[in-house]
Amino acid sequence: MDENPKILIADDEDRIRRLVKMYLEKEDFVTEEAEDGKQTLELALNTDYDVILLDLMMPEIDGIDVAKELRKKKNTPIIMLTAKGEESNRVRGFEVGADDYIVKPFSPREVVLRVKAVLRRVTAHNYEEAEKPTKNLLVFPHLTIDYDAHEVTADGTEVSLTPKEYELLCFLAEEPDKVFSREILLKEVWEYEFFGDLRTVDTHVKRLREKLKYVSTLAADMIVTVWGVGYKFEVADA
Repeated sequence: MDENPKILIADDEDRIRRLVKMYLEKEDFVTEEAEDGKQTLELALNTDYDVILLDLMMPEIDGIDVAKELRKKKNTPIIMLTAKGEESNRVRGFEVGADDYIVKPFSPREVVLRVKAVLRRVTAHNYEEAEKPTKNLLVFPHLTIDYDAHEVTADGTEVSLTPKEYELLCFLAEEPDKVFSREILLKEVWEYEFFGDLRTVDTHVKRLREKLKYVSTLAADMIVTVWGVGYKFEVADA
């Protein structure tokens, strides 16, 4: 990136915003703040941020609705911040397009590491696309990944995926029939080794399968659970 990454810190607690801002700016990030959902959505729609740190529970509009509205127009990476650690809230965040999830109370250093991981992944993906002008499609029976358009089609119908679901699918599909553990997927797709809930992987795989299955059962069946180990992408017969 030519300029320092710009991060939006959206949280109704001033203390949390100031703490996260301090740690991010020590790493040369440019930060802006929002204290309620309405302000967050306005800023996010009108400014190109590299990452948005989004609190789940905020006045005016909650984080879930902010993410839902933002995803209609932008694919800005979102890291959800919340005091609620229950699985149902984590799933709700992923369903509306969150790329990652941090449960309060958290270490500011953890937030910095998560932001850096998201930025590395986005930068690497953009670089790979630029370096592969003659290899723009990954084609399988029932499933096609278009790198240039950042689109996935199953049996000819486009499947709407969040950025992280897309990255997970690409990672698995690029090495068919190779089994990846949850730990490896966390390290390679989410790019962190020290922090991370293995259920994050399971939730994303579940959502990815559901979206593919809505269009094509055969495409969904290509993502296979290897019990006690992890997941693999299994090439279906034509």
